[in-house]
Amino acid sequence: MKKILMKTPIVEMDGDEMTRVLWKRIRETLIEPFVDLKSEYYDLGLVHRDETDDRVTVDAANAILKYGVGVKCATITPNAARVEEYHLKKTYPSPNGTIRAILDGTVFRAPIIVRGIDRYVKNWKKPITIARHAYGDVYKNTEFRVPGPGTGKLVFTAADGTVSEQTIFEFKGPGILQGVYNLDESIESYARSCFNYCLDVKQDLWFATKDTISKTYDGRFRTIFETVYENEYREQFEQNGLTYFYTLIDDAVARIMKSEGGIVWACKNYDGDVFSDMLSSAFGSLALMTSVCVSPKGCFEYEAAHGTVQRHYYKHLKGENTSTNSVATIFAWSGALRKRGELDQIPELVSFADCLEKAVIDTIESGVMTGDLALITTLPDPVKTDSFGFIDAVKQKLDELTKE
Repeated sequence: MKKILMKTPIVEMDGDEMTRVLWKRIRETLIEPFVDLKSEYYDLGLVHRDETDDRVTVDAANAILKYGVGVKCATITPNAARVEEYHLKKTYPSPNGTIRAILDGTVFRAPIIVRGIDRYVKNWKKPITIARHAYGDVYKNTEFRVPGPGTGKLVFTAADGTVSEQTIFEFKGPGILQGVYNLDESIESYARSCFNYCLDVKQDLWFATKDTISKTYDGRFRTIFETVYENEYREQFEQNGLTYFYTLIDDAVARIMKSEGGIVWACKNYDGDVFSDMLSSAFGSLALMTSVCVSPKGCFEYEAAHGTVQRHYYKHLKGENTSTNSVATIFAWSGALRKRGELDQIPELVSFADCLEKAVIDTIESGVMTGDLALITTLPDPVKTDSFGFIDAVKQKLDELTKE
C-alpha cells in the first residue's frame, strides 16, 4: 500500500531497557511500512538524560506544546541503586512528572478490553478510567533528612515580605521532612479536563481525596471541583444524564469494588498512579492499559502505563529469550497517530490507528499472545510467543486489515 503522508510531526520520546528495545521494533515493523512517519526525536533514555543534565526532558515537553502530540516510551525514574548502576551525576526526577508539570496535564488511563482476558472483579462489566492529576504533589516534592533534635517549620514569605510560619513537628531525634505544593490554576484545569472528558465519553465522574484529614490541601481540591462543577458544568451534566460524585478516597476504593464500571474516577497525582496500576491488573494486565496526558492547551502525550520491564531487559542482554507484552506501547503509538490524524484532518491516519489496534486485539483473541497473558487467558490452547514474535504476529494481522 501507498504510505500515509503526515503534515505535522509528532514528538517521539525514546526510553529505557526492554521497552526501548521493543520501541524500535514496533516503529520499524508496525509503523514505518504504512506511514511516512514525521517525528521530532528525543532520547529520554537515562544515559542521555544524564548527559544533558535532564535538559532533554524539558525540551521534549516544550516540543509537545509546539506540535500538539507526543508519544513516549517507558523511562526509568532513578533511585539510589540506579544512580550507582548507571553512574549518574544525581538522582533525577521522574521524566513523566517533569513533562506533565510543563503540560499542566491530566492523565487518563483506561483498560484495553480483550476477549479471553477476564476481569478479576467479576462485576466490572465496563471499563473504568482513571483521571490522574499530573501536577505537583510528591512528584515535585522537597525532602529533608532531619539529622537530630530540632523544630521543623512550614514557612511562607509573601511577595511583600510578610512571613507566615507553622510548626510541623518538634523533633526529639533524627527523622524526615517533606514539603509538597499545588496551584489553584492547575487544579481548575484538572477539574475542567475531567468534566469535559466525561461529557465526551458520556460517563459519570467520581472524585476522591482525603479532605477529612488534609483539610486545607485536599480540601482545596474538593472546593475547586465543586465550584467549577456548579458554575460551569452542572447544567451540561444534567442534560446528558450524568452525575458528579465526591467521596473520600477510602470510600471510593470500597465503592469501586461493587461498581459495574463505566465511570471516570478522578484522583490526585499519586493516588492516580497507584489505582491505575491496581485497575489495570484487575482488568487483566498492566500492559493492557492506555494512557494519555491531556493539556488544557490542547496538547496530547501518549505513553504506556507500565515500567521499563527491567527483568526482561537483563535476560535480553544475556541473549536469553523473553516474552514481553508490548500492547500498551503499541497503543501509545496508535493513540498518538490517531490524534495527529484528527488534528491535521488526515482520515487515512485515523483509520490506520484503528486498524493497528484491531490487529493487536485480533491477534490476542486468536490465541496468540505473550507469556503474561498466556498464564491468565481463558482461551483454549493459547500460543505463547516471544517478544518479537508477538509484534510479527500483529504485523500479519495488520497486513490483512490494510488490504481489505
